[in-house]
Amino acid sequence: MSESKDYMTLPEEKGNIQIAEEVIAAISVGAVREVEGVSGIMSGGTVTDLADRGKGARKSIRGVKIDMTGDALVLDLYLAVKYAYPIPEVAAHVQSAVASSIEAMTGCPVEAVNVHVGGVSLT
Repeated sequence: MSESKDYMTLPEEKGNIQIAEEVIAAISVGAVREVEGVSGIMSGGTVTDLADRGKGARKSIRGVKIDMTGDALVLDLYLAVKYAYPIPEVAAHVQSAVASSIEAMTGCPVEAVNVHVGGVSLT
């Protein structure tokens, strides 16, 4: 494994469990894909289409920022919403889906999921 990766460490009775930042980001992107009204993840000013799974998760992960410095995770998600969907409702569904997915799959508590809507997709 690369030495430059960041890990969330969970102390357990029989040792520690380390979960890479990329894993948490991939779980986030998977949860976002399930939310109706989201058209893509913002990455460097452009939208990476969530339906285009053949391009690899790496490009989508760029739209996810994770702070693992405290006792709980803080995530910032940069996304685009489909036209005619109410942005506050879509963002609230994203927050709920991401937090519950991460907590269920990793056991890591999520303090906040900040959603940044940087675009509206007309398609």
